[in-house]
Amino acid sequence: MSYLRAFWNSPFTFWFILALPGLAIIGELLRESDKLEHLLHPTGEFAARFLIISLMITPLMFLTNGRRWVRWLMERRRYIGVAAACYSALHVAIYLLDKGSLGPILQDLVKIGIWTGWLASLIFIPLTVTSNDWFIAQLGSRWKNLQKLVYAAAVLVFAHWVLVDYKVGPALVHFTPLLLLELYRYVHVTNKRKELKLSAHA
Repeated sequence: MSYLRAFWNSPFTFWFILALPGLAIIGELLRESDKLEHLLHPTGEFAARFLIISLMITPLMFLTNGRRWVRWLMERRRYIGVAAACYSALHVAIYLLDKGSLGPILQDLVKIGIWTGWLASLIFIPLTVTSNDWFIAQLGSRWKNLQKLVYAAAVLVFAHWVLVDYKVGPALVHFTPLLLLELYRYVHVTNKRKELKLSAHA
């Protein structure tokens, strides 16, 4: 049982699970290198899903009062965030390969749905580069301030999804649980602050 627990809790096992969809997509990419457009949607969806999951973990800690399974996810939150960035990079790479040349890429930049995606991808870069213990130690409290950019990335990802897909439904299905949890987190934290102020004046 201890071996099974060690295997399940290994970061390599978790990374393998996170990589499984990407391995399938890369396999399909290698088989059909001339037909790439249909791979854009799944890579974008997995980037959005892992981004959403990483953001849901903290409010879930408040909602569940730190249940064991949420703490397990919290310990791996950085892995999930990096996975979101990796799928975003794969999404961008497939987009560039599909366009084939600089001309069509530049023509797309005038479309709001495209540049929102580019901005989200650019935000992922500093968040991913600094998502290790060395940078956390070097940046100190500034690291948390930098990580708040992930919320801007989430808004841009939502806008990109809706504006490119021309359908708000699928994006809402994915983002609504996160929005509700963030609203709960805001109410919870606000109430706690009020309680602390009242107790301080009592």
